[in-house]
Amino acid sequence: MSDYKIFRTIYISKLDRFLYIYQGDVLCFWRANMQKAWFYEEYGSKEVLKLGDFPLPTPHHNQIIVQVRAAALNPIDFKRRQRPIFPSDFPVVPGCDMAGVVVAKGTGVTKFDLGDAVYGNIQDFNAPGKLKQLGTLAEFIVVEETLVAMKPQNLSFEEAASLPLAVQTAIEGFVTADFKEGQTIFIVGGAGGVGTLVVQLAKHFYNASYVVATCSSPKVEFVKKLGADKVIDYTNTKYEEIEEKFDFLYDTIGDCKNSFVVAKDEAPIIDITWPPSHPRAVYSSLTVSGENLEMLRPYLENGKLKAIIDPTGPYAFTDVIEAFRYLETGRARGKVVIASFPTENAPPYVSRELGSNQMPQRVALGTSVC
Repeated sequence: MSDYKIFRTIYISKLDRFLYIYQGDVLCFWRANMQKAWFYEEYGSKEVLKLGDFPLPTPHHNQIIVQVRAAALNPIDFKRRQRPIFPSDFPVVPGCDMAGVVVAKGTGVTKFDLGDAVYGNIQDFNAPGKLKQLGTLAEFIVVEETLVAMKPQNLSFEEAASLPLAVQTAIEGFVTADFKEGQTIFIVGGAGGVGTLVVQLAKHFYNASYVVATCSSPKVEFVKKLGADKVIDYTNTKYEEIEEKFDFLYDTIGDCKNSFVVAKDEAPIIDITWPPSHPRAVYSSLTVSGENLEMLRPYLENGKLKAIIDPTGPYAFTDVIEAFRYLETGRARGKVVIASFPTENAPPYVSRELGSNQMPQRVALGTSVC
């Protein structure tokens, strides 16, 4: 620490302050006491969630700190809150998906610079050990650089945040089934967070010859516009009434105990819920990586793949409990997104009047002074 000096401490509010440490004219580290986050300290219903102070993270050598601008909710977030399906320590900040701005990075980070807009799923379910306590329903998060990607320029932060976990889940199903161009596909649940992306990927990325999807009556036209060649209203048509048989059955809602009848005899059946409800079905999870997000960048930027946000949102950061209430009804069309994150703890390069000494817009932050 002898080569470093405290430049100054700036009080942002009565409770929060930043400590800026400089080496010469280069800002090397910043720290605040706490940030605002949603968290729970016991398993239970959405009422166990609290909005309060949570420690700010520090990046390791391969990690970045992101100021969250938008986050998305997924069923795994409330299932993990309801019961201990993954090992983790309390308190837990829920949330996997986010989009935001890089505000700090470890010394080994090479893919991103300060100020870059990024998005990703920060929870690697296949990694050894426990999941991160600090999820994405917080002002700042820490994540390995390999798990995130640059945000497509044509997407808003809200649109980008809606994609990672759902699109990674959708891709994994096609990979697990070894889907081939020109094959036919039947998608159960074409209007949900994953289903909307399965429909689009089948049509525009994997080049299926015939895409059929199910949904309820009010969503039929919506799913057609996503690219489905035919949409079946499950409230009016039973699986047994469908005469066609398909090369691939992709069940996004866990109904393969009934839907299996539309699959050809040797066709793969993918179920993204656990455990699968039919013996022929194979459970498909996801591979969490920034690479699979980068792979889709051209399709997102040319509009062939679209982020679908449920029309009830985006919800404000203060309305997280209401957002979970809606998600848990199972009626969402697309993704439930959280936006309007607090900005009281904005990092120093964000536009802010600081008196006569204005902070530089781009500064090199590291972790060597921790």
